[in-house]
Amino acid sequence: MPRPEKHVFICSQARPAGHPRGSCAERGCREVQDEFLYQTQQRQVFDKIAVTLTGCLGPCGMGPNVLVYPEGILYSNVKVADVNTIFDQHLLGGQPVESLKAPAEIW
Repeated sequence: MPRPEKHVFICSQARPAGHPRGSCAERGCREVQDEFLYQTQQRQVFDKIAVTLTGCLGPCGMGPNVLVYPEGILYSNVKVADVNTIFDQHLLGGQPVESLKAPAEIW
C-alpha cells in the first residue's frame, strides 16, 4: 500500500451511559465513520486517503471528532452531511473546512 497523502482518524470512543465525559459513540460517530468509509470507496482514493478508527481524541463533549494529518486539523461536532465537504474541500482540495474546525482553545 502506498503512503497516503492524508490520514483521517475518526474517534470511535464508547463509554458507559452517564459517564461525565460522554463519548463520540453516543454522539453519532458510527454514522460519520460509515460515511467516511463509503466516500473513500465511492471515490476510489484508497491510495491517497487512509481512514483509521481510533479511541479518544480529547474533546468528548464536542464529538464526533475527526483528526486529519499531516496538517493536524481537528474537526468537531462532525455530522454525516459534513463528510462530503471535508472530502471535497480538505482531503482532495487541500483547504481545511474552517467552519468545522475545533475551537483554538480546544485544539
